[in-house]
Amino acid sequence: MKPIDREFQYYLAHQAEFVRQYNGQYIVLQHETVIGVFHSEVEAVNETIKTQPLGTFLVQKCEPGIEIQVYHSRVAFA
Repeated sequence: MKPIDREFQYYLAHQAEFVRQYNGQYIVLQHETVIGVFHSEVEAVNETIKTQPLGTFLVQKCEPGIEIQVYHSRVAFA
């Protein structure tokens, strides 16, 4: 399993807790730790790549529900 897949599984396992704390915001997970909280996906990626390489972290919008969550950290935004 790729590290980013592990981060996504960690998010799913703790989704209810994250939604209580960060509902509607974007969290950045690395090594099963929240390393940032942002108001937009663009901000989350652009700020995190200042200190972490792309592909080593997960950006996830915290919201309730069982819908498929989309995640990535391979593309920088302008």
